[in-house]
Amino acid sequence: MTQHRPHTAVVLAMSADGKIADIRRSPARFGSGADKAHLEAQIAASDAVLFGAGTLRAYGTTLTVSHPTLLQHRIKAGKSPQPVHIVITQSADFNPEIKFFNQPIPRWLLTTTVGATIWQKRSEFFEQIFVFETSTGKIDTAAFLQHLASIDITRLAVLGGGQLVASMVHSDLIDEFWLTVCPLILGGTTAPTPVEGQGFLANLAPRLKLLEVKQVEQEVFLHYQVQRTLD
Repeated sequence: MTQHRPHTAVVLAMSADGKIADIRRSPARFGSGADKAHLEAQIAASDAVLFGAGTLRAYGTTLTVSHPTLLQHRIKAGKSPQPVHIVITQSADFNPEIKFFNQPIPRWLLTTTVGATIWQKRSEFFEQIFVFETSTGKIDTAAFLQHLASIDITRLAVLGGGQLVASMVHSDLIDEFWLTVCPLILGGTTAPTPVEGQGFLANLAPRLKLLEVKQVEQEVFLHYQVQRTLD
């Protein structure tokens, strides 16, 4: 599978108790400047970023590459200044007036046949709209990732939310996790976590290999690789 899709890395900040937002699902702005710089570097290293409609609704915007050195590296590598920002959504129901649609980035939409009808005649919002559906009408993320590989997108950053990450983990579509542990406790049974969905039994859970640990002031940056039988 890994040979036929981009390399995928989940990049998320979470509280010390493993929450990526509070019980109101407010935008998670508890990360430090170092965490934001780390996120920007991961975005800059990617050909595209993928995030769910819930994440877009919460923030109303996305993080662009603005650091001069990162921009220079992308240009020297023959890349566009900004990676493609891809929204994945079943319904494609979000506000066209959010700041995201005014940001100077290439925007793509991955959705269903029903979701695509909302935006197909509004080309000023998305440069490309993709429909990849399973027989049950769900988005076929694996097929879409294979398509990305066919158009030379080799590295994909996945920025949440938890439902998207869960579905990709269940389909064995994630290669790495970059997790920033921030010094606060959010709690709450309804507060979202990095990986939601139905969960895994302990004996069937995906296993990770710790590649790097770095502390910057009060935050801890963890880098994991998803282990597979051939790793």
